[in-house]
Amino acid sequence: MAKRQFKAESKKLLEMMINSIYTHKEIFLRELISNASDAIDKLYYKGLSDQTIGIQRSDYSIRLDVDTDARTLTISDNGIGMTKEELEKNLGTIAKSGSMEFKNENNGAEDVDIIGQFGVGFYSAFMVSDKVTVVSRAFGSDEAYVWESKGADGYTIKETEKDGHGTTITLHIREDGTEETEEGGESYDDYLNKYKLAALVKKYSDYIAYPIRMEMTRSVPKAKAPDAPDDAPTEYEQVTELRTLNSMVPIWRKNKNELTDEDYNNYYKERFFDFADPIDVIHTRAEGQVVYDALLFIPSKVPMNYYSKEYEKGLALYSNGVMIMEKCPDLLPEYFSFVRGVVDSEDLSLNISREMLQHDRQLKIIAKNIDKKIKSQLEKLLKEDREKYEAFFKEFGMQLKFGVYEGYGIHKEHLQDLLIYYSSSEEKPVTLREYVDRMDPEQDKIYYACGDSIQQIDALPQADGAKKKGYEVLYMTDEVDEFAVRMMGEYDGKRFVNISSAEFELYSEDEKEDLEKKNADMSEILAKIKDTLGESVQEVRLTGSLGDYPVSLTSAGELSIEMEKAINAMPVGEKVKAQLALEINANHEIVDKLKAAAEDEEKLGKYAKILYFQARLVAGLPAEDPAEMSNLICELM
Repeated sequence: MAKRQFKAESKKLLEMMINSIYTHKEIFLRELISNASDAIDKLYYKGLSDQTIGIQRSDYSIRLDVDTDARTLTISDNGIGMTKEELEKNLGTIAKSGSMEFKNENNGAEDVDIIGQFGVGFYSAFMVSDKVTVVSRAFGSDEAYVWESKGADGYTIKETEKDGHGTTITLHIREDGTEETEEGGESYDDYLNKYKLAALVKKYSDYIAYPIRMEMTRSVPKAKAPDAPDDAPTEYEQVTELRTLNSMVPIWRKNKNELTDEDYNNYYKERFFDFADPIDVIHTRAEGQVVYDALLFIPSKVPMNYYSKEYEKGLALYSNGVMIMEKCPDLLPEYFSFVRGVVDSEDLSLNISREMLQHDRQLKIIAKNIDKKIKSQLEKLLKEDREKYEAFFKEFGMQLKFGVYEGYGIHKEHLQDLLIYYSSSEEKPVTLREYVDRMDPEQDKIYYACGDSIQQIDALPQADGAKKKGYEVLYMTDEVDEFAVRMMGEYDGKRFVNISSAEFELYSEDEKEDLEKKNADMSEILAKIKDTLGESVQEVRLTGSLGDYPVSLTSAGELSIEMEKAINAMPVGEKVKAQLALEINANHEIVDKLKAAAEDEEKLGKYAKILYFQARLVAGLPAEDPAEMSNLICELM
């Protein structure tokens, strides 16, 4: 029979289809199985209006067969099949979609879940095979036809014999070495390996609605002879059985009342290779601008590679149960990147390879809804199970803080009510709302302190002073904390104030006047201390905010001590230095010692260095010259 030429731009177009559209060769199996599912769907939906068809849904199936000697892989279905004209139209014209035409013939058929719509998935078979044979018999017809092609050179169609309706596609798998195999070491022989094929079905087509079956061999123990001794070794035999490879009904499409916590936990651990149960589960179905099912999990522990370049965020994206992307990053905002799960929608507009979205309007709608759903679930957890939320925040709170800071604070109002910080008065984590609701009506600032640990912050002179005055202080121990707080600026109209800054004042007007007088009286002594310390500090002054502590360092500029430490800990970039003020407790006996040493400039200078050294240690900063400080202390002792 004469060879026919493809009706589209022939060789160049087909080569582009085969070599450029798909990222991975293994996608071919997903495409052919999806086409088989479409063919069954068409007959099934036809049977809904034509009772004479008389085929039960349970009678439909897809089958894979492998012949390693002949190097063939066969995909068969008992769907609607194709006539000679349909073979010519659907397979002889590149990018002709029978599925799309079926939907158009049914006025869009919104309730018809047909997977394939672009008509190029079939040609992905040529990525792994050098010859493709299609035998098809249309339902209700006595005639069958075989379509055969070796690629862009063309194809033939002729009459043949076939038992029953449906389509059988046989791929002659390429030999290894005929061209470069896929990056990562995969070989064409992989597509003749039943275990590899079973894994690909599980990966991409696990939720196809019809059983996908293949003969598989397994070892089973032989029955022992009645007279065999108890310690006789067990013998095994190989048993071949027709095994269903796919689960068909995804867990996210089941009703919630059908599922238990154990069902969710087992799915999560198996799917995402985690040993621990998730801390929370979100199972939702949306019906609005876009219809989709989502099953989301909040892990109980930070993945080992979470803060590394190797970590890939994103949710698995399915279209009608067929996996399109293993991780779609556009479905999750960065601040919720720890969430794992799947989204399945029939409304996605996919490009011809189904590997990318044709446009992202639907995706943006889904992502926006998922963002709201995750936030809502976290708020519910915060309100109803505080202990569990605190465990979550211990693991992922830093990511929420990064979310507040990133994008110049664009998400700060969205996330700020999810933040919790250790409270000096409550001695446990509290929310910003809880802090503000407890504030004295005359208090107009939210006081906070930053440090390496709660213990270190609690030992700050300013923290001691604030507690003695009855003020609650929020303790912040992550490097990103102060950056996030600075980005928020305020909460509920109350400005954030770092107790280690010059803005932190705890005295009344009378106390303020008294302090100004004390500073004026000691101005010469303070100036001499400043001269001794040079550029190490910008100012030396007396304060009344240190409780029982003699001395402290405070920030005299925009860059705080903790910000200095965080920035300088980064592996790249120039080092920075915060502008500091040395504050001396006006009510501490150290003031009398300084006054007594005022006439002995050398001794006053030694006192100044020791006080500065002490203040640095209390602030969590390294000593600039430990040897000198040690010698001075010994000398004065």
